[in-house]
Amino acid sequence: MYLVKTPRLLKLLYPGLIWDTNDNSRNIYVTFDDGPIPIVTPFVLNILNQFNAKATFFCIGDNVRKHPDIFEQVKAGGHAIGNHTFNHLKGWKTDDETYLDNFLEADKLLQTNLFRPPYGRIKRTQAKLLQQAKPDLKVMMWNILSADFDQGLKPQKCLDNVLKNTGNGDIVLFHDSLKAAPRMEYALPKALEYWSKQGFEFKSIGY
Repeated sequence: MYLVKTPRLLKLLYPGLIWDTNDNSRNIYVTFDDGPIPIVTPFVLNILNQFNAKATFFCIGDNVRKHPDIFEQVKAGGHAIGNHTFNHLKGWKTDDETYLDNFLEADKLLQTNLFRPPYGRIKRTQAKLLQQAKPDLKVMMWNILSADFDQGLKPQKCLDNVLKNTGNGDIVLFHDSLKAAPRMEYALPKALEYWSKQGFEFKSIGY
C-alpha cells in the first residue's frame, strides 16, 4: 500500500521530517534511492546529463563500499548525496541503537547532512537520535512517489504517476535499483523531456 502524492495529514503527523521544498518556482527536485550500482546508476547519470538535470542520490553505504567508482561518478556529475543507511534498514523493525550505528557507518563514507529513511519508515525516537548525533541533519522525505519499485506496475503507469501529480518545487522519488529499473528507465527520460518542455528546471536538494 502506498500513496503517489503525500497527503497533508501525513506531513502534519511527522512535522520533523522534510516533505516539501517550499519552492514555488519552476523547479523539480528529482531524487533516487538505493544506489549506486552498476548499469542502472550510470544509465540515470547519462539521462540526467542529457537534460542538464541535477538530482539527489540517497545512497546505501554498502553499495558505496562495493562500487566507489560509480559513487565518484555521481559526485563528479554535480549531484547531491544523501545517506540511506548502510544496509537499507527498515526503521520500524530495527531497534534504535542498531539504526543509529548503521546510519553512522554509512555516514563515514557519505559525509552528508541529508538522510532519507529506507521505505520511508523511521520512528520518532530514531530521527531524534540521528539528529543528536549529527545536529545539522535533514531527514528528507518526498511528496511525489513514482512507485517504480512496484513490480506489478506497468511502466506507463509509473510515468503517469509523476506526470499527473508533479508541480512547482515537488520532490519526486525514483530508485536506481535493479528492482525498479524496468519502470524507472521507461519513465525517467519521458518525464524529464515532458517537464523540460513545460519550462521546469531540475535541481538537487541543498541545505
